Amino acid sequence: MDVAVLYSGGKDSTLAALSLDPFYEVTLVTGTFGVSSDWRHAQRAAERLGYPFRRLDLDPAVADDAVDRLLADGYPRHGIQRAHEHALERAADLDVTAVADGTRRDDRAPTVDRATARSLEDRRGVDYLAPLAGFGRRAVDRLADATLDVDTGPSESITRADYEAELRALLTEREDGAVDDVFPAHEQSHVRGVTRP
Repeated sequence: MDVAVLYSGGKDSTLAALSLDPFYEVTLVTGTFGVSSDWRHAQRAAERLGYPFRRLDLDPAVADDAVDRLLADGYPRHGIQRAHEHALERAADLDVTAVADGTRRDDRAPTVDRATARSLEDRRGVDYLAPLAGFGRRAVDRLADATLDVDTGPSESITRADYEAELRALLTEREDGAVDDVFPAHEQSHVRGVTRP
């Protein structure tokens, strides 16, 4: 069995991949709207971890729609959700048994509810896996501290390979200063390697 794990190079998606490794052939996949080449950071993290990597080309129209939602809402939830669901759909296009992500129990965005997961599974013939869905942030942080070599810092200082970074760039192109208005300050992570198998 093989699984495509949506991968940003951060601790959540890394822990998700590590937790699935005993049961699946894991491939780490990063979606890009073609806005930047930051996806290469995830590729390098995947190489350091010893996992195969694939880049998923995402539809730029979805990015435009997501940015419209960011601006209309004034917060990131629906825009990020739109991009995440599109990335899961694209991952399901790969010849895999399952698609997975690093969403946690207490994530605000993205989240995948049961109806969305079942729809993806029924329509696309894949299993949807969220191995961290039962873990809160504190538990994930403890696991990451015990297992991973991680850089953390404010979103603008950590180069990540995910669609959120590209949406931030597109938002800045559309409306200077909008990123600070829409996205709350929060920490991001980038995995440099595994400290304990």
